[in-house]
Amino acid sequence: MMQPIAITLGDPAGIGPETIAKAFRDAPDATQGCFVAGDVGTMRRAAQLLGQPGLPVALIGASAEVWAVPPRCIPVLQITELLAPVPHGQISALAGKVAADCVLWASRAALRGEIAALVTAPLHKEALAAAGLPYPGHTELLQAEAAAHLDKPLAEVPVRMMLANDELRTVLVSIHMSLRNAIEAVTFDNVLQTLRITHRSVGAALGRAPRIGVAGLNPHAGEGGLFGFEEIDTIIPAIQAAQAEGLDVHGPYAPDTVFMRARAKPGQAGEFDVVVAMYHDQGLIPVKYLGVEQGVNVTLGLPLVRTSPDHGTAFDIAGTGVADASSLVAAIRMARRLSQVQA
Repeated sequence: MMQPIAITLGDPAGIGPETIAKAFRDAPDATQGCFVAGDVGTMRRAAQLLGQPGLPVALIGASAEVWAVPPRCIPVLQITELLAPVPHGQISALAGKVAADCVLWASRAALRGEIAALVTAPLHKEALAAAGLPYPGHTELLQAEAAAHLDKPLAEVPVRMMLANDELRTVLVSIHMSLRNAIEAVTFDNVLQTLRITHRSVGAALGRAPRIGVAGLNPHAGEGGLFGFEEIDTIIPAIQAAQAEGLDVHGPYAPDTVFMRARAKPGQAGEFDVVVAMYHDQGLIPVKYLGVEQGVNVTLGLPLVRTSPDHGTAFDIAGTGVADASSLVAAIRMARRLSQVQA
């Protein structure tokens, strides 16, 4: 019997608790062996929101107790207790702290080997900042926890964000920073490090060396220096260094076409298994355009498995009962597959 998977509560003012409840209700095969690291009261409110007062929420005292919980029952390990419900759709330091506490607990449990993986429901970056957390998002928080656990400097635990669905995978050189800073982050070392992490992590999941396509930074991948020199000065030398190490890397290609070349179609693989993009929106827009409901965010480079849905807290629809749990279910399924690969 494999170890359980923790699903963190996310921001209690957002759609995270609702999508978790829907996942347990609608996908019992995916959620078997999963539990919520969070708050019982918040999850009971989410169950009632679905018009499912009969959807039970069970308090468990330890993660191992999840195997005794029947299907379509939501097991919750109480990590943080809210004395009163957090209003839906409102940014608050309290909600940010609750979300962070759940992620911190789950990450430490995963690093200790007590759970197989963690799936993180969305948190709100402004709420996280209001709570005093010095991290812009999940990825940076998890990187810091992993570095502390390994007793290493942060720079020695490099991580990257991958967004994936059945048609396309993309890995980012830089994550949460301004576009101006993201351009500055396109350095030889950062690009080469991204290629190495992508090769190692995606290769482990595929069981073979991945075919990696690289997006240029500039229009037309710089057009030989007409539209910028980052490709000539930085990206091409990093690709050549990766190729010298035996990595199956190609590019840089025009960013407006490389994602189409990598896209898999029914019965037909794409030209590349994964695309390395130079910055956040360049890589995420193509994947999300193909369907937010199937996208999964995976953090590469961590000594643990972490996935999440590819959407945010959706404060505009929080509390209405209309949120789609498909991306969360896809994240749970991917977490299980990746944890089996690492086992």
